[in-house]
Amino acid sequence: MIKIEAKTRIDKLRAVIEEHRYAYHVLDKETMSDAALDSLKHELYKLEQQFPDLITVDSPTQRIGGEPLSKFEKIEHKTRMLSMEDVFTLDEFKEWYIRAQKVSGAREIALFCMPKIDGLAVSLVYQDGVLEYAATRGNGSIGENVTENIKTIEAIPLRLHEQQLKSGIESRIEVRGEIYFPVDAFEKFNKQMEKEGKAIFANPRNTAAGSIRQLDPKITATRGLAFVAWELVSDLGQKTAEESFDLLKKLGFKTAPEARLCLLSVDVEKQWFSLQKKRSKMNFWIDGMVARVNDVSLFQKLGVVGKTPRGLVAWKFPAEEATTIVKKIEWFVGRTGALTPVALLEPTWIGGTTVQHATLHNMDEIDRLDVRVGDTVILFKAGDIIPKIKEVVKKLRPQGTHAVSLPTHCPVCGSSVCRTEGEVAIYCANPACNAQDLEAILHAARAFEIDGLGPAIIQTLHEHHIINRPSDLFLLKPDDLIGLEGFADLSSKKLVEQIQLRKHITLAKFLLGLGIRNVGEQTAIDLANYFVTLTKFLESTAESLKDVEGVGEIVAESVVEYVKQQHHKDLITAYLENGVIVESVKKQKTSPLFEGKTFVLTGTLLTMGRDEAKEKIRALGGKASGSVSAKTDYVIAGEEAGSKLDEARKLGVLILSEKEFTAMILE
Repeated sequence: MIKIEAKTRIDKLRAVIEEHRYAYHVLDKETMSDAALDSLKHELYKLEQQFPDLITVDSPTQRIGGEPLSKFEKIEHKTRMLSMEDVFTLDEFKEWYIRAQKVSGAREIALFCMPKIDGLAVSLVYQDGVLEYAATRGNGSIGENVTENIKTIEAIPLRLHEQQLKSGIESRIEVRGEIYFPVDAFEKFNKQMEKEGKAIFANPRNTAAGSIRQLDPKITATRGLAFVAWELVSDLGQKTAEESFDLLKKLGFKTAPEARLCLLSVDVEKQWFSLQKKRSKMNFWIDGMVARVNDVSLFQKLGVVGKTPRGLVAWKFPAEEATTIVKKIEWFVGRTGALTPVALLEPTWIGGTTVQHATLHNMDEIDRLDVRVGDTVILFKAGDIIPKIKEVVKKLRPQGTHAVSLPTHCPVCGSSVCRTEGEVAIYCANPACNAQDLEAILHAARAFEIDGLGPAIIQTLHEHHIINRPSDLFLLKPDDLIGLEGFADLSSKKLVEQIQLRKHITLAKFLLGLGIRNVGEQTAIDLANYFVTLTKFLESTAESLKDVEGVGEIVAESVVEYVKQQHHKDLITAYLENGVIVESVKKQKTSPLFEGKTFVLTGTLLTMGRDEAKEKIRALGGKASGSVSAKTDYVIAGEEAGSKLDEARKLGVLILSEKEFTAMILE
């Protein structure tokens, strides 16, 4: 940016900042969040540092004195790894605190508070002082054995301090804590990925979790992960959570930083605000503060309600906002050929991650926001939701901007795009588009439930022309993979074995894997149950599809259009020629308790996976839906049930516990 451009930008920034300052401090009216306003101030500060002769005594920056294995085996937890209740406001925290007072009978409850580091929770078990195994949380009762990967993290002691072992403590010690990707290590890692021409990662938490679940520990070792301990499960004589932290340090663990004992509830509130102010300077991503009853005996007395202990709460920070500038708007092609606009942004830090992209969903959203290249926008992020553009700060819009135009040609293959009447999305008209093939392969791999076959591997195979369409997966041989990055003799054989084990597939999952536009999981099941065999499905007509329950005119048109295209006929033929066996539907006896009823699952089930639960519902004649509506008959609430449970309560939908749901199945 040259000096004259900087001066124009600085003048506009100062005017907008002053406008919002006046509204807030004089008119008691908040017109922009503190986070977004701080982001604008930071941009102003950086520009003034770049051009110091443009600094004026009345600049907003002058108010302050400077810028402040093939598979992981399962492990059963001896003690369940419970979840935490979330609260989002001071009132909600006070309600939790009052409940704890009533149940315990205590007038004041001392709370031990620590930052809620957003990473991967793990359990470490030591036998006679030596690390025996490490396991992920999993469903709380059963996790995955990730011992070999854990050993690559230097912050985790492989042997506890000898002097502690001599003090007569028990031979089996369990410690729980959080694996996380330090901010500086994460940024360094992404720079290296970018330098190597590889895709960078979106946020530290997901990357940390993915790093621990690498089958090759050598990959995990390169990531620079860290660990902090936050719970000593074993009884070593500690009377309080504060004492537990002291013991953890003596045993050789780094504990969650910025932790402190708060004797009064008002002190907890102060600590929460203090952590919120410090979070941007911390070398880890936090999304709130954990408050735990300090007294161990009182904590145990309070007990557990459903998924959470009464003596523990996670007080979440509010959603974050930041400002940045739109550099470019690009269109990406998905597996169905739909074009999705994505805003490329000036990198900005929000919610614990550097953000450079934001989806714009479709042309209607672009028009609603009136977003343009060069605009200053406010990004919004709540929890782990992908950042999105909240609004455009139009007073900072540079001169000469133009409204975004709808593309007329596919950005990948150059074919014309089309828009179906009544639909928002636009599509590439070429069914053989290269981008569609890549997304279709990934979609098929998920439908066939092929372990170990993720986006990076598929992209590598596609770029080397080893697979060009989904059916090519079943022609893979170990020799095709050896020599590619990340593949040795053993890993190549194991991936091919995994693929071959998935050659048998139900008709419903096969139809889902074809990626027919507007055909999701439930619609694929409805189609499979009606047509029973793949042959009969391929003979379907617009007339016959009208008789399928749950299939309307739009879906019927999509199916007819799909099956008539030679490109798709060839794909299905190739699947069959390559050894895929599509199983016909076997009619099962339904249950009157399930027949015609719609179920929605939320949270984690302990006795079965969600996919298994859905299969049982469908086998007994019910429907498994992904969203709650007035037409929903039952909501099954497992552990960590989310917003769907709240929606069910609002609508008066009958809520079933996992135990009640299991009883219905057995009737």
